[in-house]
Amino acid sequence: MAVEITWWGHATVTVRDSGVRVLTDPLFTRRLAHLRRRRGAVPPASATAADAVLISHLHADHLHLDSVRRLAAGTTVVLPRGAVAAVPGLRRLRDRLRLVEVGAGDSLLVGGADGGELTVRAVPAAHDGRRLPYGPERSPALGYVMEGAARTYFAGDTGLFDGLADTVGPCDVALLPVGGWGPFLGHGHLDAARAARVLADLEPRAAVPVHYGTFWPIGMDAVRPHEFHTPGEEFVRIAARLAPRVSVHRLDHGQSVLVEDAGRESRG
Repeated sequence: MAVEITWWGHATVTVRDSGVRVLTDPLFTRRLAHLRRRRGAVPPASATAADAVLISHLHADHLHLDSVRRLAAGTTVVLPRGAVAAVPGLRRLRDRLRLVEVGAGDSLLVGGADGGELTVRAVPAAHDGRRLPYGPERSPALGYVMEGAARTYFAGDTGLFDGLADTVGPCDVALLPVGGWGPFLGHGHLDAARAARVLADLEPRAAVPVHYGTFWPIGMDAVRPHEFHTPGEEFVRIAARLAPRVSVHRLDHGQSVLVEDAGRESRG
């Protein structure tokens, strides 16, 4: 069995497993507030095709309403619990899309157009997931584990926390954030070194670094540019030392990788 991973930039990934297409944190724009897409083209219209869409948290670079509006009518969109109450724009989408709110530990079954199925399980993330400026934190940040032929962990945005690997459980593929969209990472994020530590704890068969090298603040090209350009390469280098048995695939924007026999080792 195999799982196909396509990275579109930032935290936007298509996972194809068991005939089901899952899209994470869709961000289909050239510009977002003070951020500009500096690498990779805006994903093509075909990238919006999904049987289910997973939203990790409510920050605008992960829940981008204009991108969500581009989804086909009837698409299942999985959101952290409280999202619809916290983001008024979601309420206007309830007639077109199937909005499903979940909390950590919840699971749901997702079906594909050809009859395939996989299970999506929400897991905790250490990140402030509220939608500023709408007030106090009303909706948690989440990661997700997709289980079909393989177990694929999408971390969303998270920092290190005790029990992360136990919470996620055995996985075959890890999609880990290794950077950000500005010169400084705040609390609740992974950089390349911390992501490699997570990888060593998880020990999947394969990993893909995400959430780096796509968006950067306008007018700040000269401020710590290495934080934009190098996190992917740094993750590959550190992971080779901390998790040498994991195959790390650093993808270009729009590039795919097929992880063959993805579920063999974890299923015995």
